[in-house]
Amino acid sequence: MAQHNLLGNKGEILAARYLAGEGLAILEYNWRSGHKEIDLIAKERDTLVFVEVKTRRNENYGDVREAVTPQKMRNIVAAAEAYIKKHDIDSPIRFDVVTIVGNGECHEIEHIREAFYPDIE
Repeated sequence: MAQHNLLGNKGEILAARYLAGEGLAILEYNWRSGHKEIDLIAKERDTLVFVEVKTRRNENYGDVREAVTPQKMRNIVAAAEAYIKKHDIDSPIRFDVVTIVGNGECHEIEHIREAFYPDIE
């Protein structure tokens, strides 16, 4: 597996642990709809939370939050719509981003709640 994939997988595990520690129940890892993927799907009280995880070794290439582009947001929303339809969900939803910067035991995690607001039909 490529080094960046290993880092991404590790970041998703760290993010899931962090969110669970904050009281969210992790429902799905790497849920796919065709070629579109949602890194984590969680539940916080009655809200379904779709989470994009971005992991970087450092911020040499800019702010890690900027890696969630408008196209990436559209893909996440499309996958979320498929998940909602497949599971017949009728509850509040939100889209969060978790950023992780660092490597090994030394890393910083930022949880951005309501990172973006899509139009869901």
